[in-house]
Amino acid sequence: MELQLKRPLLFFDIESTGLNISSDSIVELSFVKILPTEGGANETVIKTWRLCPWDYENGCQKKMDPGAQKVHGISDDDVKDCPKFQDVVADIGQFMADCDLAGFNSAKFDLPMLAEEFERVRTYCHKNFKMDLHDKKMVDVQNIFHQREPRNLKAAHIFYCGCDFEGAHGAEADTVATYEVLKGQLDRYPYDKETSPDGLQNDVDWLAQYSTGARKVLDYAGRISLTADDVPFVNFGKHKGKTLRQVWEEDPSYFDWVDKGDFTLDTKRQFAKLKEQYKAEKEAKSNSPASDEALQGLVGKFNGGKLF
Repeated sequence: MELQLKRPLLFFDIESTGLNISSDSIVELSFVKILPTEGGANETVIKTWRLCPWDYENGCQKKMDPGAQKVHGISDDDVKDCPKFQDVVADIGQFMADCDLAGFNSAKFDLPMLAEEFERVRTYCHKNFKMDLHDKKMVDVQNIFHQREPRNLKAAHIFYCGCDFEGAHGAEADTVATYEVLKGQLDRYPYDKETSPDGLQNDVDWLAQYSTGARKVLDYAGRISLTADDVPFVNFGKHKGKTLRQVWEEDPSYFDWVDKGDFTLDTKRQFAKLKEQYKAEKEAKSNSPASDEALQGLVGKFNGGKLF
């Protein structure tokens, strides 16, 4: 069914350096503009920008969060020579003029991120730049999907088991229903190496990896993420994107700040474990005998390489 439009509707999506709206930036912005026509199919115009994420305060390119790069595949090198947002902001604003907006989960992330980029331009570059996204209507397709097709335990039980269940929201009933839903999922998406290689494998290790493995974190709150090689790095705040080892070497007091801060006990415990690990490694290294190469270096430093 064609959309009945009174004015253009602009579908949009962004890729970014990370998920922190206040500190991350857009690296790719794509628009699909739907233009209303009289008596026929709406016209479609597509426009995409690849952008160099810019740190206005420090005058340098922002670094890509490893987790974000894993999702969209865009590296720092891919965007280093691209225009900055402020370089094309006039074109972006013109393309968005007189349009309403639409996207998938865009109201919670893409829209605030885009608004933040406009505010940075207004703050650091063009104080008279006029663009207020609050004046535009926003259609979030994901919210329509979730309202029409609920994604809760009751809906899952009806979908996979063919019936509702009594006692919903009671702990015991919900637990039994969850067990029945998992069995129903295995029935609906059976695995066969030859005929159904994309099915669900009836194996707990596989199911755990499939259902939760994509989010590699060290603590349940997600404050410490893991690289593909399981190296822990900070996923929030001023040290976001740095490895925990790097933070320990540059700013060890940060670990004490976390311990005294408003974080979950699990997060504090993981920071404390890493702190003890790094301290032990440092002490072990300082107590180990110096190598011949290191001793020779000291000799050279203090007497020009001559023992006497």
